[in-house]
Amino acid sequence: MEANRALLFGGQGAQEVGMGQDLYEADPDVRRLYEEAERVLEMPLRSLCFFGPAEALTETIAAQPALFVHGYALFTLLQKRLPAFRFSAVAGLSLGELTAHAAAGTFSYSDGLRLVKKRASAIQRAAEESPGSMMALVGIDRKAAEEIAREAGVDVANYNAPDQIVLSGSPRGLALVPALARARNVRKAIPLEVSGAFHSRLMRTAAEELEAFLEDFPLEIPRVPVYSNFLGRPVHQPGEIRRSLAEQIEGSVKWEDCIRGMLAGGIRRFVEIGPRPILVGLLRRIEPGAEGVSLATLEDLKLHEDRLAER
Repeated sequence: MEANRALLFGGQGAQEVGMGQDLYEADPDVRRLYEEAERVLEMPLRSLCFFGPAEALTETIAAQPALFVHGYALFTLLQKRLPAFRFSAVAGLSLGELTAHAAAGTFSYSDGLRLVKKRASAIQRAAEESPGSMMALVGIDRKAAEEIAREAGVDVANYNAPDQIVLSGSPRGLALVPALARARNVRKAIPLEVSGAFHSRLMRTAAEELEAFLEDFPLEIPRVPVYSNFLGRPVHQPGEIRRSLAEQIEGSVKWEDCIRGMLAGGIRRFVEIGPRPILVGLLRRIEPGAEGVSLATLEDLKLHEDRLAER
């Protein structure tokens, strides 16, 4: 087993029309993954991912399954092209945590599809019932971000990096954030183009719905450590995994803690799998000396194949 390499699965941000089409056209195993996804999800995933429209693809109900299938397809192709490729830990940002668990063998791809279908529908319902949004703060520390969240009546959604924290909540609460941020000399307060107040108290009903779904959901002990967004550390036992996946829906994503935990465990090389190179950028904010490679397309995989083949 490779002693110092981790896989990071993306799970947030906008999805681009055409994502995964190159993987689908290149490999029959990937085609089977998409075909199975359409049966389980009961949606025309290939049409949405490959041809859009973009507005439909970015809706939560479609975006989360699209991210899960794309990530698992690229992971499958990576293993197929490089049979000796090994990794010693996995993590995924938000929805990406499900892909990380599938890669670690916590549950099968087919069961992962059922789980992401439930998660996406529950979150979309919660977002429609309690509208909200998110805002990124750049050039801020944790204490100041938590103070702003408390004063505005919103929540800290993501601890992404030492100087990048995301808040989430109602439109009224987020409207107060820029002034509170300026008063603390925060460099930037950037509204995010999202369809809901993810990882906030407004997602409570979705968390409860997923918690009930997970009670009888089949789980195995992961083959490698899977770092939990909610806990900021690895989870191993099925009961703990169930709780952390449900609590993640309304709780803060402790991404910086996950990366620092991997670094403390001796991991120095990271491979990001997702449609956009986001996580390697956060990695460099956390630890500039860490090595990161981003894979979004078949061309990326070919470009970095020699580097990835290194033991």
